[in-house]
Amino acid sequence: MRKRNVWWIAPAMLLLMLSTGVLADEATPAAAPTAKIDTGDTSWVLISSAMVMLMTPGLAFFYGGLVRRKNYLNVLMQCMIILAVLSIQWVVIGYSLSFAPGSKWIGGLQWMMLKGVGLEPYADYSTTIPHQAFMVFQMMFAVITPALIIGAFAERMKFSAFLIFTVLWATFVYDPVAHWVWGMGGILRNLGALDFAGGTVVHINAGIAALVTALVIGKRKSVDKHPIPPHSLPFSVLGAALLWFGWFGFNAGSALGANGIAVNAFVVTHTAAAAAALTWALIDWRIHGAPTMLGTISGAVGGLVAITPAAGFVGVGSAIIIGVMVSVFCFLAVSWLKPRFGYDDSLDAFGVHGIGGFWGALATGLFASKAINPAGADGLFFGNPKQFVIQLAASLVTVVYAFIITLILYKVVDLFIGVRVSDKEEAMGLDVTQHNERAYTALE
Repeated sequence: MRKRNVWWIAPAMLLLMLSTGVLADEATPAAAPTAKIDTGDTSWVLISSAMVMLMTPGLAFFYGGLVRRKNYLNVLMQCMIILAVLSIQWVVIGYSLSFAPGSKWIGGLQWMMLKGVGLEPYADYSTTIPHQAFMVFQMMFAVITPALIIGAFAERMKFSAFLIFTVLWATFVYDPVAHWVWGMGGILRNLGALDFAGGTVVHINAGIAALVTALVIGKRKSVDKHPIPPHSLPFSVLGAALLWFGWFGFNAGSALGANGIAVNAFVVTHTAAAAAALTWALIDWRIHGAPTMLGTISGAVGGLVAITPAAGFVGVGSAIIIGVMVSVFCFLAVSWLKPRFGYDDSLDAFGVHGIGGFWGALATGLFASKAINPAGADGLFFGNPKQFVIQLAASLVTVVYAFIITLILYKVVDLFIGVRVSDKEEAMGLDVTQHNERAYTALE
C-alpha cells in the first residue's frame, strides 16, 4: 500500500484552529474582581493541575508496558503528543466550548484564545482562585480523557489518523459533554446530575469511544493465534503508581480549594483504589490460583475510575463498597464479556474505564450524602431515589452521544486518510513504521 504524504497534517490543524477566530489581545485587561483570591486554594489547584498532568505520562507507562516491545514507543508518543496537541486545542477553542456561557448544549466562542479568561476569579466556577487556574486544571482533564481511548486501538492505528481523530473527538465529543455536566447552563447540570471529577465526562465518554474504535478498527492480526502478554509489567506498575498519585489531584483538586471536601475526596479516592486492588487480586487468586500483578494494578485503576464521580459526595464506607464492586464488574467485562463478543479492546479501556465509569456514576446516585457535601444531593440509600434515576439518565445520554459521534468521526477520518496501518506495518511494529525509532535495541 502506498504511503500517503501526511507531514502537513499537524501544522494544518493548528492553522485551522487559529483561523477560526482573531487572536486575543495580550493586553486585554482582566475582568473586574468578583471575589478575593485565596492563596491556599490557588496553590492547591495549581499543584493538583500538575498532578493531573503527570497522569498522562503515567498512562503512557501503564499502557506501554502492556503492549509488545515493537509498539512501546508508539504508545508513549501517542500519550505525549496528546499532551501537546490538546493543550493547544484547549487554549484555542476547547475551554470556550466547554465552559463559556452559551446554550444548554455547548459553550459560546467568546473565550477563544482565552480572551477574557483573566487572573481574577470567575464566580460561576470558583470564587477563590484565578479564572486561569480553573482553566488550566480543566485542561489536564481534557488532555487525559482522549488518551484513555488509546488502550482500545493500541498496536494498529496510523499516527496521522490518530492525531486528527483525537482533535476531532476532543472538539465534538469531550467539549460538549463537559459543558453538559460542568458548564453553567449545561443540560445535565441543570438536570441535577452529580459528577464530582469526571465519571461521566471522562470515563464513560472515553470508555464508550474505546468500545466503538475497538469494534470498527478490527482485531490485531495475531490476537486469535496466541496470547499477547505484557512486554514489561514493571513499567505498567510504575504507570499505575503514577496514576494513583495523580488521581489525588484529579479528585481532591476538583474541590477547587484546600478544604474539607478536598480532604474527603482524597481519603475516599485512596480507600476505593485500595479496596478494588485487593478485590481483583483475591478474584485472580480464587479463579486462576494465584494473585497477579496485572490484576492488582487493573483493580486499583478500576477503583480510581469508579470513585471519581462520587469522591466529593460519599464517605469511606461507601467508597469501600464502590471499590469492591467495581473490580467484580470490570473483571467480568474483561474475562467474560470481551471473549463472548469477540472484540479486541487491546488494553481493556472499555472494560475498566467504560464499565468502571458507568458503575461509579450509578453508585453516586446510590451513596451520595448531603452529610458529606451539603452542596450535593442525597442518593437512593439516603432517601432520594430520584438522584439514582438522574444519574442513570445522564449516563445513558452520554453513552448514546459518545457512541454515535465517535463512530461518525472514525468513519470520516477513515474515509479521507485511512485509520488502520497495513498488515506489513502491523507485523513490523509501529515504533519503526510510524516513528522511525525503536524503544529498544532489538525487537521481539
